[in-house]
Amino acid sequence: MSQADGVLFEVDAQIATVTLNRPERRNALSIAVANRLYDIWEEIDGRGDIRAVILTSADCGTFCAGMDLKEAAEIKATRGVDVLTLIKDPFHERMRAVGKPIIAAMTGHFTAGGMMLSLNADLRVGLAGTSGGITEARLGRGSPWAMPLLWMLPQPMLMEMTLCAGLIPIERFLAVGFVNRVEPTPGDVRARAREFAEQIRDNAPLSVLAAKESVQATMSLGCQDGLAEAKRIYAKVYAGDDAQEGPRAFAEKRAPVWQGR
Repeated sequence: MSQADGVLFEVDAQIATVTLNRPERRNALSIAVANRLYDIWEEIDGRGDIRAVILTSADCGTFCAGMDLKEAAEIKATRGVDVLTLIKDPFHERMRAVGKPIIAAMTGHFTAGGMMLSLNADLRVGLAGTSGGITEARLGRGSPWAMPLLWMLPQPMLMEMTLCAGLIPIERFLAVGFVNRVEPTPGDVRARAREFAEQIRDNAPLSVLAAKESVQATMSLGCQDGLAEAKRIYAKVYAGDDAQEGPRAFAEKRAPVWQGR
């Protein structure tokens, strides 16, 4: 396990675990943490030994409180610049572009930038009794990163989140399908995320990568153009060796041996 700038990073059995490790600051996103996350996403995409990713945080009651507001205020006072100008990827778009599936194991409340990290993941596991929200309007900040939620949540719910800037119980997110599971303890949250990650890892690699890529492409392009793009993306899956290995293994009543090609 490596640790740098408030983030833990480890790879075990082809599953990467990225842990925000600033419990004393409610796992807030400092400049160092944000820039370290960017570097980690780059590394994950470049490594062939990683099939799935879990993003979680140290237990403190909060998965991620968003921007480190104390640091932001200090930087503005001492250097006269907005904190976002010092971050490589201020809206964490690099995380959205990661090819490997990401599971957010949200072991506490998730607000502002914490909400941003959760929506950039592909699967989400939440903790019972917690809440999430987009609180930027309370602080005069913005949330352009939240617009993909138009394809993930009912529009009135997103309006409530951005305009009222309140917190919404995790159970409501579960009811509308934004959260995949809600578990009773932080340990259970991480265990469920690991279960998802292992299921993803054990599936055909090309099929998994194409599934994520095609879903994101379809969201961006719309139905008709998205269908055409998804067919293009999946063409390499059907042409690969694994497309024959799956049916062959089924017929032979054995586990498939994926080659990733």
